[in-house]
Amino acid sequence: MDIGDAGYQKGLKRRHMHMIAIGGSIGTGLFLGASGRMELAGPSLAIVYIICGAFAFFVVRALGELVMYRPSSGAFVSYAREFMGEKGAYSVGWLYFLNWSTTVVADITAIALYVHFWSMFVSIPQWLLALTALLIVVVMNVISVKLFGEMEYWFAIIKVGAIVIFGIIGIFLIVTGTEISGHTPGLAMIADNGGFFPLGIAPMFVIALGVVFAYGGTEMVGVAAGESDNPRAVIPKAVNSIMWRIILFYAGSVVLFTLLMPWTAYSADESPFVTVMNAVGIPGAGDIMNLVVLTAAMSSLNAGLYATGRTLRSMAMAGTAPRFAKRMNKSGVPYGGILITSSVGVAGVILNAFVPEKAFEIVLNLAGIGIVGTWVSIMVCHWLFLRKAKRGEVERPSYKLPFAPVTNVVTLAFLAMVVMLMAMDASVGRITLGVFAIVVVAMVIGWYGVRKRINPDALSSVAGGSGNGTVDEESLEK
Repeated sequence: MDIGDAGYQKGLKRRHMHMIAIGGSIGTGLFLGASGRMELAGPSLAIVYIICGAFAFFVVRALGELVMYRPSSGAFVSYAREFMGEKGAYSVGWLYFLNWSTTVVADITAIALYVHFWSMFVSIPQWLLALTALLIVVVMNVISVKLFGEMEYWFAIIKVGAIVIFGIIGIFLIVTGTEISGHTPGLAMIADNGGFFPLGIAPMFVIALGVVFAYGGTEMVGVAAGESDNPRAVIPKAVNSIMWRIILFYAGSVVLFTLLMPWTAYSADESPFVTVMNAVGIPGAGDIMNLVVLTAAMSSLNAGLYATGRTLRSMAMAGTAPRFAKRMNKSGVPYGGILITSSVGVAGVILNAFVPEKAFEIVLNLAGIGIVGTWVSIMVCHWLFLRKAKRGEVERPSYKLPFAPVTNVVTLAFLAMVVMLMAMDASVGRITLGVFAIVVVAMVIGWYGVRKRINPDALSSVAGGSGNGTVDEESLEK
C-alpha cells in the first residue's frame, strides 16, 4: 500500500467511474480546440484525432493494468514511487501538476470565452468571469468526493447527449441536402475546399501536441480508481470503451463539421458546435450548444482540481510537495492540494486580464508537455512492472496491455516525436519548450531542496496495515 492512500472514502460508484471515463475523454480540447486546429489542418484533423487517440488508448490500457494490480489515489505518482523510486515519483507528480494546473487556466479562459457568447455578459471583463468560474468549482470540489462524482456523472451525460443530438441533426441535414449558410452539405464541402489535405500533410504533424492535449483527462479514471468501491470490476469496461468513444466523438465530429460547412467557416474563438447550430438557424440552438460546451469546460476544470489534489497529497505524504497539500477535511477531500492548484488558476486570471486574446493558446502547449510527461511515465512504469513480472517478483493481472512491451516502445517513440515536432513551430512551440526548460531547472532545484525530508517508507510503512488499506493518518504524519 501507498502512504498517500490513507484517509480517503470510497465514495465513487460504478456509474460514477463509467461517466468519469467518458467525461475525461470529452473536454475543452474538442469543444473549443477543434476549431483552431481545423484552421491549421482542415478535414485531416480527423486522421490526427484517430492516430493520437490510438496511443491515448494504449496509455490508459497500460494504466488500467497497473490499477488492476494495485488501485491507488496517487495513481501515476504511486506507481512511479514503486517502480522508479522517489525521484521518479517527484518528477511524475510535478509534471502532472504542470499538466492540470495549466489546464485549469485553459478551462477558466474557455469558460470566460463561452460566457461572452451571450451579449448580456460582454461588458463583464474576461478575467472576472474566469475568477468566478474558478471559485464556484473550487467550493464544489472540496465538499466531498461523492459530490465530485455526481457532478462528473451529470456533466458527462450532458456532453455525450449533446454530441449525439448534434450528430443526429448533422446526419439529417446531410441526407436531406438542407442548405446551411448558402452551402449544401455533403462530400462536396470537402472536395470543393481543397480536399482532405487542403494545406498539405505537414500541418497534421504540427497540431499533434494540441490533439494530445485534447485527450488529456483520459487517464483520470486511474486516479479515481483509488476512491472507487470496486475498481477491479469497473476499470476493464471503462478503459475498453475509450477507443470507440474517441473515434465516434472526436473524428466523427470533425468529419461532420467539414461535411456540413467549409472548414474555413470555423474560427478559433468559437466552438465549432456553436458555429454550426447558429448557421442552421434553429431558434435557440446556438445558445443551448454554447451552454453545453460551457458545461464541458466546467467538467474539465472540476476534474483537474480533483486530480491534482490527490496527486499533490500523495507527494506531500512522501515529503516531495508542500506540507499544506497533506491537509484533508472530514469528508476525505485533500483540500490543501486543491487550493494549491487553484492558486495557479489565479495566475491564469491575471493572464486573462492582460492578454485575454492569447491566454488559451499560451497555456495549451504547456499543458500538452505535462500530458506527454505523464503518459511517458505511465508507459515506463508499466514497462518496469513487466520486467518485475518476468522475474517473478509481481504477478500480472488477467487484464493486460496487448503486445507489451512492443506497445510501450512504439508509444514512447510516438510521444518523443510529438515533442520534437513541437520545435518546428517557431511561433508557439519553441517558446513553450523554452518555458518548459525553465520548469525543468526549477524541478531540479526543488529536488535538492526536498530530498532530505523524503519519507523512505512511503510504500512499505503501510504494508503492515489492515488489508483494506485503512491506516491511522496521525501515525503516518508522525
